[in-house]
Amino acid sequence: MLQASTQLLPYFAAMLVAGAISGVIAGLLGVGGGIVTVPVLEWALAVAGVSADLSIKIAVATSMATIIPTSLSSSRAHARRDAIDTELIRAWAVPVVLGAIAGTIVAAHLNGVALRVIFAVLAMLVALKMLLPLHHWTIRQSVPRGWRSAWLSFSIGGTSTLMGIGGGSISVPVMTLCNQPMHRAVGTASLLGLWIGIPATLGYLLTPTGATVMPPFTVGYVNLLGFALIAPISWWTAPFGAKLAHHLSRRHLSLAFGCFLLLVAIRMVWRTFA
Repeated sequence: MLQASTQLLPYFAAMLVAGAISGVIAGLLGVGGGIVTVPVLEWALAVAGVSADLSIKIAVATSMATIIPTSLSSSRAHARRDAIDTELIRAWAVPVVLGAIAGTIVAAHLNGVALRVIFAVLAMLVALKMLLPLHHWTIRQSVPRGWRSAWLSFSIGGTSTLMGIGGGSISVPVMTLCNQPMHRAVGTASLLGLWIGIPATLGYLLTPTGATVMPPFTVGYVNLLGFALIAPISWWTAPFGAKLAHHLSRRHLSLAFGCFLLLVAIRMVWRTFA
């Protein structure tokens, strides 16, 4: 449970820093910022006295809520540069939403350790793909259509919801493997985060926690205080990241993405088993 005001200071500071960094990362890499927000939120909640099992669930759910304004801001910046594949967004929208809903149901029945392991393993796999010199390597000449497209986008929505991310950490590598230009994949992923964030947040708000003690200002698993601190700053900083993305090469973007995800994955593994 959140303790005295002196214990809240690291919490407030961490939320403000998380908001600023997640906004830049969202615009730069096309992710919703959750890949930053989840580990920072979990640490801040632990400092404030929240149990380990609850802290990861609240971090994931609150991260999903902050992804909504961040993705909206980031996607607008990318749209001005014509870097969003609207046809792909239309094809993926419904399956992604269904996947996000399914993800909230699964997350409610997982314990904290399972969620941390899922987050760490997937982040590490994506990081390795982006770090290795495979930027010219593709498995298809285009993104699959039909039932394959539906299953792929459903999986992206569900997995992203379990991780508390906007989908870019998964959809960007998927799109680049399907021969999509890196900058267009980043821009498209930024809008995809909105389709994941809205249903996932609603699901986490309505999910019964079963916990007798929760941090103040928490509805379902979403901490409204964390959302209020992170969302405005991430909204403001996301366009800076989007602007920076269009001044970097494809390889530089991949390396930045990979290094960051690898650090996050290592930290989550250490947090889980230390």
